[in-house]
Formats: sequence, structure tokens, C-alpha cells
Amino acid sequence: MGMRVLAAMSGGVDSAVAAARVAEAGHDVTGVHLALSANPQSHRTGARGCCTVEDSRDARRAADVIGIPFYIWDMAERFQRDVIEDFVAEYAAGRTPNPCLRCNEKIKFAAVLDRALALGFDAVATGHHARLLDGVLSRSVDPGKDQSYVLGVLTREQLSHALFPLGDSTKAEVREEAARRGLTVADKPDSHDICFIADGDTRGFLAGRLGSAEGRILDESGEVVGSHQGAHGFTVGQRKGLRIDRPAADGRPRYVLSIEPVSNTVTVGPRSALEVTSITCLRPVWNGPSVLDDLTVQLRAHGEVYGCRFEEAGGELRIELDRPATGVAAGQAAVLYSGSTVIGSATIAHAA
Repeated sequence: MGMRVLAAMSGGVDSAVAAARVAEAGHDVTGVHLALSANPQSHRTGARGCCTVEDSRDARRAADVIGIPFYIWDMAERFQRDVIEDFVAEYAAGRTPNPCLRCNEKIKFAAVLDRALALGFDAVATGHHARLLDGVLSRSVDPGKDQSYVLGVLTREQLSHALFPLGDSTKAEVREEAARRGLTVADKPDSHDICFIADGDTRGFLAGRLGSAEGRILDESGEVVGSHQGAHGFTVGQRKGLRIDRPAADGRPRYVLSIEPVSNTVTVGPRSALEVTSITCLRPVWNGPSVLDDLTVQLRAHGEVYGCRFEEAGGELRIELDRPATGVAAGQAAVLYSGSTVIGSATIAHAA
């Protein structure tokens, strides 16, 4: 007996093939494209986001080829509130958010899943590259495309109503299958960057929302070494675009070590000062098996993994790394794995 499945179709090749696979498996599939922009024309054209008019047309054409009903759901207000405003507020507070992770948590697997269940669907299918084995989230077989990190915030309940049909395939295999199925998106480039920042200029986008205010760039000793137009334009670990007035005494490059939004100051220093081994996180979500062997943690999307150990106390999660990591930013997620299986995640608060 097949399930009633809502297939989220972005207009890209991954979600099109995912929908086709679920339909071919005998499930009753309906395609839905999420309109996330209040003004789709203002979003970039081409294939760099998820909300252009072109993308909705591509999704509709794919649904036609697969032979499934297709709808567009307007989620622009929720997206504005839960993703864009959250992104701006996080930067204003000196943190570095991941909007794709927030979109998965708040839009695709909260707003959309809630509506799907209310309409009588059993599950939501997406084109994420990750595996679900008996409701347990694991890495994709394609390590270069693995997206388990940005799904690591989902709860067990949300995962129990999710389908990720592409987890056992590489990206190359997905493209070949799209061509074989006659899906016109087979050669469409992957989306990347932040979908709601049309030109990829995050600093300009934030300046437009938060304004610009001159502040100081300090070195580790507290000496002023430059100025900037807003602390929100920086992230921990950043090296480029610092516009420092004079070089370090040892001639080595300097990196952003910390961002202080209240005083609007940015502190820079050598790469060695970025190294941390102890990370404190908030709001842990345990969504996998309670196994404690072969433990690793990933601290950013497509980032390195580190061997670790952890303990939970008083609602906080403390993670000790086996070797130092650099560029660990508050606001990012720490996703814990046992081998290739996700066991939980939490939001990084500070590191030392």
C-alpha cells in the first residue's frame, strides 16, 4: 500500500528526480513548489536560488513529465519572518547564522510538513542528499554533496515523516537519471549562495537592513589597526576584505577573532588565535541513536569533521575536540555523528 507523499520541488534537478523516484515506487505523489519571495522578479535569475519565476516553471514542467499534480504554495511571509529576519537578527547580535539550516527547520519541515499532515499526506519528500534508515539520518553516499549537516536540526518526529530518495546516489547518477527520464533540468547548475541575496553581496544586504556605522578594528592588544562600516559585515575566521591600515609585526595575515556588536568593534589576530578545542552549545536536539562510538562533530556546512567527546549538563552541550578547529562561529550548528549517522545537533554559543 503506497503512501500519500508531498514532494517539495524547487525547480532543480535533485528535487525533480526525488519526486520521480517516489512516484515510480508506487506512492500517491503531489508536487509542490514553495514560493518564498514576496517579489520573485527581485530574486536572481538563473539557477542560484530557489525562488525565481523560472524555478517555478521548471518545477511545473518536471511534475508534468512525471505525471503528478502540481501546486504552488506561497510561504513568502513565513520565509521572511523565520529565515530572512532571523538571519539579520543573528548578524546584528554578532553571530553567524546558516539560513539553509533554518529554512529546513522552520519552513520545509515545520510549516510545510504541518500543512501536509493536516491535508492527509503521510510524508514530505525532498531532494536533499542524505539517507534515512528506519527514521535515522545518515550521510549521503556522495560525500561531496552530503547535506545531512543542514538537516541535523530536525527532530525524530519530523524525520519520521520525511523521505530523502537520493541518499544512495551520487550527484552524477542523479543527473544521468534526470536525462534518462526526460527531465529538462538534467543540466541545470546547482543552486548555491544564499537564495534571498540576489547578487551574493551579504555585506551589502546587511548594510541595507542594519545600516552602516563606522567602528574600530582592534588587534589582540586592543590597539586600533583599522576601521569598518559595521561589525555585522564580518564573520569569525574571515581573512579577506578586512582593510587593515597596517600589517602585523610578523607580516602574517590576520583573521577575525571576535565580533562585538554593542561596541561595534571587530578584533583581529593570527590564525593560531582562532584555534579552539572546547565548544559550548545551546538547544540540543537528539534525533539519532544513543551510540557513543566513533564520535565526530561537523561545525559548518561542508566543513571538516573532528573527533570529539561531549557531555550535556543544564541544557548546555559541551564538546571537546580531539584537535583544534579554526573559524568556529557562534550561531552555527554543531552536528554530532557516530560514523556516518547523525545522533544530534546544537547551536554553537561560544568556543575556547
